[in-house]
Amino acid sequence: MSNISEMYSSMVFNDQVMREKLPKDVYKSLHKTIEAGRDLDITVANVVANAMKDWAIEKGATHYTHWFQPMTGITAEKHDSFISPVGDGTVIMEFSGKELIKGEPDASSFPSGGLRATFEARGYTAWDPTSYAFVKDGSLYIPTVFCSYGGEALDKKTPLLRSVETISEQALRILRLFGNRTARHVVTTVGPEQEYFLIDKGLYEKRPDLRYCGRTLFGTKPPKGQEMDDHYFGAIKPRVAAFMKELDEELWKLGVLAKTKHNEAAPAQHELAPVFSTTNIATDHNQLTMEAMKTIAARHGLVCLLHEKPFAGVNGSGKHNNWSLSTDTGENLLAPGKNPQDNVQFLLFLSAVIKAVDEYQDLLRVSVATAGNDHRLGANEAPPAIVSMFLGDELEAILDSIEKGKEYGAHEKIKMETGVHVLPTFNKDTTDRNRTSPFAFTGNKFEFRMPGSSASVSGANIAINTAVAEELKQFADELERAEDREQFDVILNDIIRRTIKNHKRIIFNGDGYSEAWEKEAERRGLFNFKTTVDALPSYISEKNIRLFTEHRVFTAAEVHSRYEIRLEIYCKTLNIEALTMIEMAKRDILPAVTGYSKKLADTIIAKRGVSAALDCSAELSILEKLSRATGEMYVTISELDKAATAAKAISGIYDRAKYYRDTVIPVMEKLRAVVDSVEPDVESGDWPYPSYGELLYKV
Repeated sequence: MSNISEMYSSMVFNDQVMREKLPKDVYKSLHKTIEAGRDLDITVANVVANAMKDWAIEKGATHYTHWFQPMTGITAEKHDSFISPVGDGTVIMEFSGKELIKGEPDASSFPSGGLRATFEARGYTAWDPTSYAFVKDGSLYIPTVFCSYGGEALDKKTPLLRSVETISEQALRILRLFGNRTARHVVTTVGPEQEYFLIDKGLYEKRPDLRYCGRTLFGTKPPKGQEMDDHYFGAIKPRVAAFMKELDEELWKLGVLAKTKHNEAAPAQHELAPVFSTTNIATDHNQLTMEAMKTIAARHGLVCLLHEKPFAGVNGSGKHNNWSLSTDTGENLLAPGKNPQDNVQFLLFLSAVIKAVDEYQDLLRVSVATAGNDHRLGANEAPPAIVSMFLGDELEAILDSIEKGKEYGAHEKIKMETGVHVLPTFNKDTTDRNRTSPFAFTGNKFEFRMPGSSASVSGANIAINTAVAEELKQFADELERAEDREQFDVILNDIIRRTIKNHKRIIFNGDGYSEAWEKEAERRGLFNFKTTVDALPSYISEKNIRLFTEHRVFTAAEVHSRYEIRLEIYCKTLNIEALTMIEMAKRDILPAVTGYSKKLADTIIAKRGVSAALDCSAELSILEKLSRATGEMYVTISELDKAATAAKAISGIYDRAKYYRDTVIPVMEKLRAVVDSVEPDVESGDWPYPSYGELLYKV
């Protein structure tokens, strides 16, 4: 199938297919359910299910699955066939409305953070009709939410949908005050840019650390890394290009708007960026994108690495979350227009975002906190761990003039001059971009640059949506008290001016990597949570629990459960990494170093057997270094073994996480340092694992 327009969404039961396959009354009823959130009648569900089944079978499906997003960080699916016995030894293909609407997976086998006991197994998946079903690998995939028998949300999609509803509700209140009667709801839109590494599958299989942990636990930088800046936007290698071509086509079939592909900064690193979608669909599509990357890479003899820091010393991978607000009629509420200083509706929504990011900076940091992302944030390759906003010179000047009550003198558009007459001239943007900013305004949206490459974007968007909804609610409460238009304008101007004055500390247009900014941020009173363990307690602060519960995004129990799960995942991640280091060092690295040391000793003995005058200084020097390192390695392996064992004995989950951060990680770093120090001294044929040079350059 070479025609992209025919290929696109060919495997999706989308609105166009529903219009063709469903009776008009059924289609209208389903559309009302999707648009207005009305309950779905079972008779309508039966008709939809039968049409969906027939369509899926035409596409080669034999099974269906409720596809959901538990708190494991990946998706889950259980497949059932359409076959149903007739009684005469034959079968028919059936799929009912009840099967479409509801599934019953085991809820005790997924992380619940104490919401469910092991013996409390019943859970439900419920169809999310706002995200289209699709066919993949011979099964009909039905996007669903996942909850417990008691109704607690056990997934990432349910709270995301709740946050989408609450920000729509509060944004509509603001729009009505500005006279907008046509918008029925407001949607948050997201375009998550996905960074990833591709390495050779054969080399990957020889690295236990990559197989178990997704990142290298040992390894020295190759002679050439990314310092020449020749990989970024460089020509794509044929093997990678073939992978990217198939990835695009498979994603297009599934309705994923894959748009941009290019080489990223580090060798073997790449990026895919989609066109914006509604936040719910964008989240589903990003999960599909990550799954497809791994599956398709294998078909090309490659492995896709989504860890935030697969290789020390080169850029890690993030997932830039481009977030905006739009009405269902197509109005972007974060578009400044030609004269942003006069666009008070825009300035009010902008003020809400500024206030939200400042007041809930801790929550935004928590939303991206993982053991993997701890290696990346603040490492001069990604945003610092301090949350701040970049608005650009023009917007900052406008806000400054509003705060001070001065007239803003708009600047004329400046022509971009290249100095070459044959080349076209064009208007220069009113501000530069700032790649060091965690939360940067980029024209009509905000780019939240802190999420890690392996994470679901649901967590970040739940935090942003709910925080902004709270500020819009406060603004609406105040504005609705106005008795006439004149009073409304006074209150409106006061809100904008007051917000700028009280929350401008969060705005920073400078270099986020500089030491000066870290000191300045501390002076401003901004949080600087360097690790996941530092950040997570903020999740269960009274302020943040109140935010989530008042907007019905989480119950207090659901917030605490996610806090427990996040800590548990952090501890398990580090435990696996520590045990993997111990195994690699004991079984392979230590024997390799001692084996090579014996080779050197045998060479020295052989040389001296020939002639005492032969120079053995090089061999002796290396042998002495390896001998010292072997002893240090042995002691450190034992130290790490004891530390990992002690960690598992600590009962309190937060205390255990702190122990991993303060005790286990330093020993892991110590072991890595000694191993990496001897890798260059051991003959390549004797080193047990592929080197960084092989991993990064053999594709």
